[in-house]
Amino acid sequence: MPPDNVNGSDNSLLYTLQLPSKMESITIVENFIDTIRDENNIPAEVYGNMLTCLNEVVINSIVHGNKQDDSKKVYINLEIVNKKSLQFTVMDEGSGFDYNNLPDPTAPENLENLTGRGIFIIKHLADQCIFNMTGNQVELHFKI
Repeated sequence: MPPDNVNGSDNSLLYTLQLPSKMESITIVENFIDTIRDENNIPAEVYGNMLTCLNEVVINSIVHGNKQDDSKKVYINLEIVNKKSLQFTVMDEGSGFDYNNLPDPTAPENLENLTGRGIFIIKHLADQCIFNMTGNQVELHFKI
């Protein structure tokens, strides 16, 4: 499903995606990010960070938020402002989580765990990461 593209005010572009909660939706996200990169001359480092963060957030939304219930959707909105910044908002239909009380993946007892690093990675790769109170929506900001 191609993203909707709408011209926003003040030299901004708005894009929206609605994805079913199945792992195959990741391909749509990756194609979307590739299109955004190509249309906006996104630097390689920013592109890599966006791709990593969006993959992680959408996978978390599908698996943990919506429990892979493909009747539920993952919503992605992107605003590109003056070709200088990108703001992604990703929301699922799950009940959310307590993002303030996650185990530290760098703690010695967690180093060998196979999961639990996603939020840590996102917070380090995005220029800004803001969760809503419920924990079922996140804003990711990237400067370009």
